[in-house]
Amino acid sequence: MKRFLLAFILLLLLSMDTYAQGGVDTIHYRKVYYWGTTGMGFPIGKTKDILSPKFSGSIGLDISLKNSMFFVSPTLYTLSFKYKQRLPDPDFAYRIEDANTNFYTFAFSGGVRKQMRRLNVYGFLGPGVGLTSEPRANVLIDEKLVKMENKNHFNLSSKLGAGADYKFNGFFLGLELGYLHNFRKIQHTPVNIFTVMIGLKSDITQIGDRVIDVIGIDGSISGKKEKK
Repeated sequence: MKRFLLAFILLLLLSMDTYAQGGVDTIHYRKVYYWGTTGMGFPIGKTKDILSPKFSGSIGLDISLKNSMFFVSPTLYTLSFKYKQRLPDPDFAYRIEDANTNFYTFAFSGGVRKQMRRLNVYGFLGPGVGLTSEPRANVLIDEKLVKMENKNHFNLSSKLGAGADYKFNGFFLGLELGYLHNFRKIQHTPVNIFTVMIGLKSDITQIGDRVIDVIGIDGSISGKKEKK
């Protein structure tokens, strides 16, 4: 799956030369979009022995650069999974068979896109930082109580992907496929996740202009107000 996404992004990059000669991206010029999605993260390889998919989501921004063919996208992914503890934890007497775990990953990606009238295709990649929350069970025999706890781990990651969206009046409807690799293992097992996200993208450029005006910076994102 990772090879498929890499091949897609490479083909997209190769098509950029033709696109640059053929026209200007009129949809994304001087624009900032809010991008909210829902979907699932599917564990790949040995990760499937520990994690099973549940509904997940993401929120982020699509910020066009000076050349609107390129963009940056700060995005927070909240990925949820069913969790099976295969290895014992020396700090806890019992393993957990059926529980839930969450991955919170903030990815800062850069990408390229191609506009074909109202349809847009794009590819992106970038680093990420995040927090993994692993459940644990502490059994209090005298009190006949099972107390659930979370072990939180900071981790670095990488995110790459490709997607497409279509512009309707006032919003975009999009599909995004991605690959997430956490550099920190979970239960001595590599973490590789394939994400499938569907969502809506909205134009918030005017909000960005207002924020810039309030904090007293000359100019605007949209270009309607030039620097003094």
